[in-house]
Amino acid sequence: MKEKIHPTERGNIHYWISDTGSGTGPELVFLPGLTADHRLFKKQIEYFNGEYRMFVWDAPGHRASFPFDLSFSLEDKARWLDEILEAEGFHKPVIIGQSMGGYVGQVYARLFPEKLYGYISIDSAPLEKAYYRAWELWILRRMEPVYFYYPWRMLLKDGSEGAAASVYGRSLMRCMMMAYDGDKRRYAKLAGHGFRILAEEVDADHSYEFHCPALLICGEKDQAGFCVRYNKAWHKRTGIPISWIRGAGHNSNTDQPDLINRLIGEFLLQLKE
Repeated sequence: MKEKIHPTERGNIHYWISDTGSGTGPELVFLPGLTADHRLFKKQIEYFNGEYRMFVWDAPGHRASFPFDLSFSLEDKARWLDEILEAEGFHKPVIIGQSMGGYVGQVYARLFPEKLYGYISIDSAPLEKAYYRAWELWILRRMEPVYFYYPWRMLLKDGSEGAAASVYGRSLMRCMMMAYDGDKRRYAKLAGHGFRILAEEVDADHSYEFHCPALLICGEKDQAGFCVRYNKAWHKRTGIPISWIRGAGHNSNTDQPDLINRLIGEFLLQLKE
């Protein structure tokens, strides 16, 4: 994949594009979760290489997309994403968002409903305020000091083991976290900011509705917050199909990559019909 840079008033966004796939079919837009980077989707990019056009980024403030002024919102991220996709000529984007990436995808669907061709949530959650309890939003706004005062070695261990259930998934998450080794303050600010803008988007109480096919994916062992509870309610309230991934944690695409690739592939085939 070719690395490119999208300049913004707050910093540069680094992203990668593969143009070797079909120019007429769905285009895959991979959005990693909070504190993860483009390497999160390595197994998916390898699997679909040559078949579909693909995009993946280091989200603003993450790894290569640093330094970056952390004064942006989820809506800003969705608008920057749209600018990049427009510039790259993506006409049938299918957003595949893990955790925070799934939130960005929902905001994109709210802002640009006519542009989104498909949406897959991987261990993310709905953004409607009705799903959340007041104390959950209160905590989300105050996570920065929690991460800052957490001993780094323990954070590395708990962060990687809490995100994934497989040896590969944990090793990859630890590797991505090591991008912040020696600068825990940066990690804490990035994580705190991410949870804060999530709470702000939920508090705004927008309505989210997909005008395209959608799929929910969630690991049965997902221990991140209340992700399992949110996904059960999301599926029940909206009727969006859901696939529960046995033996997978929060990063289910790294714990069960073959199964996730198959689910994504089947979803894309349905879009072509």
